[in-house]
Amino acid sequence: MSTPLKIDFVSDVSCPWCVIGLRGLTEALDQLGDEVQAEIHFQPFELNPDMPAEGQNIVEHISEKYGSSAEESQANRARIRDMGAELGFAFRTDGQSRIYNTFDAHRLLHWAGLEGLQFNLKEALFKAYFSDGQDPSDHATLAIIAESVGLDIKRAAEILASDEYAAEVREQEQLWVSRGVSSVPTIVFNDQYAVSGGQPVETFVGAIRQIIRESRS
Repeated sequence: MSTPLKIDFVSDVSCPWCVIGLRGLTEALDQLGDEVQAEIHFQPFELNPDMPAEGQNIVEHISEKYGSSAEESQANRARIRDMGAELGFAFRTDGQSRIYNTFDAHRLLHWAGLEGLQFNLKEALFKAYFSDGQDPSDHATLAIIAESVGLDIKRAAEILASDEYAAEVREQEQLWVSRGVSSVPTIVFNDQYAVSGGQPVETFVGAIRQIIRESRS
């Protein structure tokens, strides 16, 4: 019997561990097959809500925010690149990459959820930023990414030119922070079990199997 599983995946578009966590989760769901009937909802979280429009150099930003040296930053990127490669994702960020504001990307993701294309857009945004070096705050770029997954480009441009879905995104951001989410990815199953970080496939498989057992007992 297939167990229904509601998954709230709280994450940011510019978070590499969110890519790793999502890949680990989806591989785990593939392995579990008919054991679960999963429904993933992406929930917004901004790592850098005050980031200006022009963004900031990644090494400079990591140094200011976490106190990491350029060497530590490079070693961390190499580690993430290797982990991504194992999961079939190409991280191509380097010392010249930039961190951008992601609020408008979250507004588009909210709309994509209403259109049934949220997962597709999330993956396309990850690829655009981490693999292709694109700016996820640029409206023209975002509209083209939206179109690439089957969303209407004119509607996407309209949303981006307005403040549509801004209130909804802020409300969701505040909700998850109020529930104790302070880092991403945070993956919440059935509104009660949480797994944090870019965990390996087997961690997700084990956690989901335990949730299935508890839901049946």
